Amino acid sequence: MASRASPVRGSPAAAVSRYRRSVIPQDVPVSDAERAALRQCVLAVAVLHDVDLEPDDAGVRLSSGRLVPWETLSLALRPVDPSAPAARARLARWLVALRMISWRSPDDLAERARPVGLPVGHTLHPGLSWVREPVRGGAVHLGLGFVGVGADPEGVHVLPAGVVEVAAGDAGLLSEWWSRARGYVEEMGALAAQRYLRRPDGPLRPMGDADVVTLLASEELRSVLVAGRAQGLRAAAVPTRRRGWLDLSRTDPAFALCAASLAEPDDRGFPRPLLITREEVTMAREGGDPVLQALREQAAPDPIVSPMGWA
Repeated sequence: MASRASPVRGSPAAAVSRYRRSVIPQDVPVSDAERAALRQCVLAVAVLHDVDLEPDDAGVRLSSGRLVPWETLSLALRPVDPSAPAARARLARWLVALRMISWRSPDDLAERARPVGLPVGHTLHPGLSWVREPVRGGAVHLGLGFVGVGADPEGVHVLPAGVVEVAAGDAGLLSEWWSRARGYVEEMGALAAQRYLRRPDGPLRPMGDADVVTLLASEELRSVLVAGRAQGLRAAAVPTRRRGWLDLSRTDPAFALCAASLAEPDDRGFPRPLLITREEVTMAREGGDPVLQALREQAAPDPIVSPMGWA
């Protein structure tokens, strides 16, 4: 059963409370040596990445006038050493993302807040501090994204960990935004469920600003997908964040693995099939050779073209 594979125990509310994070603390001590390394990293970012930054004793001031304390920058870089070359690119991404939303009002950010579901370990996953809710089963994490704040005016952008907390400055605002975003998951999930009932043979596709991985966090959609299934369990292949296939009896076992490997890293979904129940989304265990298995198995008969005999 999928529930045995789940790493999350107890009530869903308890699981959510363990994953929710408050505003980044400002009382983490920064030594003089670390402060000096951070200052050098900031100056390198300003020169190499053309970011307007003004370091002072309290922290770094952005072109908008916002002050980011040294303690916050230290947390943003962890676990990367500020003196390491990788820290420059990491800090540049963090500061550019903060500059991208810091000028927006709380009301504007509230309108742009969207739920984002990501596979655990995905390249876009900012880390556990970003997670607002884990979907039971251990395969999907839910967090906040913001639509239209980057180069793509219609894309939902996942920001580096801590950027939203610094921009909002209020944990109450984040909780309010997440409450609305979580409701959006179920709204889009209900619409996706209606679409599935009209076309049960069609692939899973995004609905609104929710991609397929995000839609799988909807309990209503999962309930419809497994209705009438033996043991309330259904397998699915979701190799990209924008497409999923439910009829795996007509899909090569190697399909998910190959499609996921060919997709762009940001658009990649799950490399192995998913097991979906009303309560959980679990990824099948790793093992075996799906390509070899696909070559050994006989192809399923075509449902449209009837067999032909030759005299």
